[in-house]
Formats: sequence, C-alpha cells, structure tokens
Amino acid sequence: MKWRTRILLLALVLVVLLTGALVLSRNCPNAGIGFTTKARALHRLKNRTALPEPSDFNRQVSLSELLKPGDDSSRWSTQQAARIEGYVIDIAYARPEAANCFIPSRRDIHILVANRKGAPQNEQVVLEVTPNFREWAVQRGWDWSEAALRTQLLDRWCEFEGWLYFDVGHAQESENTAPHNPENWRATAWEIHPVTKFTVIR
Repeated sequence: MKWRTRILLLALVLVVLLTGALVLSRNCPNAGIGFTTKARALHRLKNRTALPEPSDFNRQVSLSELLKPGDDSSRWSTQQAARIEGYVIDIAYARPEAANCFIPSRRDIHILVANRKGAPQNEQVVLEVTPNFREWAVQRGWDWSEAALRTQLLDRWCEFEGWLYFDVGHAQESENTAPHNPENWRATAWEIHPVTKFTVIR
C-alpha cells in the first residue's frame, strides 16, 4: 500500500504544479514571482506597460553616454525613458526568469546594440522586448517575435525608445561596474527595458 500512496501523492503534486504553471502562464502578474518587496518592485519596472510621455525622456542619454566608462550605477534614473541609436549585433530570447514567472513562452527578447559592427561583448548595450509589449504589438497588428525582430533589425542601424532600467543582477558582469572582468558580456547594467518603439534607420 505504501508504494501506491506514494504514487498517488506524486501524481497529486504533479497535477498541482501543472495547474499552477497553466494559471501563471495566463495570469503572470507584473510583480512576477518575487519573495521580497525589492524583487517585486524591480519586476514591476521590467514589466511596465505604460508608454513614455515626451517629458519622460532624458535627452542626455545616448549610446555613447551609456558606453562611457566608470561606475554608472547611479548615472541615470529608472523613472526616465531614453531614445538611442545603435547597430544591432544580435537578437535572442533570454532565459526564463522570476520576473516572467519562469514561463518559457514569456521570455524577454535581448537586442544587443553597439556603436559599430563587430564590437566585442563588453562594448554592447542590452535592450529588452518584454512579453507585455509583444502582446501590445500583436493587438496593433505588429509582429515583435524573435524571428520577426531578427528579420527586421539584425545587422542594421536602428533607433530604439523605452524605459531605462538598471539590471542589478548583471552589474558584476558589466564593464562599467566590474571593469576588466574577463566574464563581462555587456558594457553596462543599464538597459532600455522595456523597448516601446523601434525604427530602422539604415
């Protein structure tokens, strides 16, 4: 009887987990899965859905300013938006994360931009298209999927708009906040996240 009870308990746990995953896949809150007030606040910043107003833009932010060396952890504000131009080096899905309830279908899309083709990773800036804005784009008849973005933007000079976000989780992998670390894969922990608009310039 013990093995039957264990199998039933295991089956029940699996049903609960699958049901929870299904519910979250349709109703992942903007706070994501966060066990602290700080984590939930950061997730809400990542998952913003408001379009920035003209007064929200910090006109001092540019790609060259984002790339400027030095500890930039307090250089900008997450309450501001930015508009930058850059060369699109790569586009790829991010890993599942707590901000998106670890749901594979709700992954962010990374857009890596630099000031020239072939720039090394520690000279690249990360921009992110979120699931919320992919859904927003679909409602307007636009395709912001990874495949469509690669077709439209890859290896082109583009302009991007969106909210500024400092990804503290990657500060130790960014050249400006962890200089000369051989593991650095980005120039700065500052991102445009979420991206709210983009235009191909050439």
